[in-house]
Amino acid sequence: MQVKVLSVRENPEIKDKAIEYISSKWSSVSRIIYDDCISHCITAFASLPQWYILVKGNEWIGCAGLITNDFISRMDLYPWLCGLFIEEHHRGHAYGHLLVKRAMQDAQSAGFQNLYLSTDHVGYYEKYGFKYIGIGYHPWNEESRIYGITL
Repeated sequence: MQVKVLSVRENPEIKDKAIEYISSKWSSVSRIIYDDCISHCITAFASLPQWYILVKGNEWIGCAGLITNDFISRMDLYPWLCGLFIEEHHRGHAYGHLLVKRAMQDAQSAGFQNLYLSTDHVGYYEKYGFKYIGIGYHPWNEESRIYGITL
């Protein structure tokens, strides 16, 4: 069964379903944030933000975003891969890499030389060439590891 990455910007008809799906996977962030950001990505003049849905057949199995800042103190770094999620029963097949690869391609096409992400996961993103940069701080008084990759 074919697995493909859909861009919400290129497929605006999936916007409402994408907002519901992505916000359900990352419920720690208010749905209104996703609604506003994803809705405006469709008509954005700039290359960012971008939002992606990973589809296997007719099933939505993952998501990710490409944004200017991931609620983190290192605003000198951008763009950011954010919200990478793969449904648990589809993990272990490198499907997440399809989303990472698409974000990397879009970031490079937009003229960026690097891509960043913040996470608490150790070992996952390194498989795809990301290097640990340091710690960043979130507005809610937490910290995350920051990784970057040269495109």
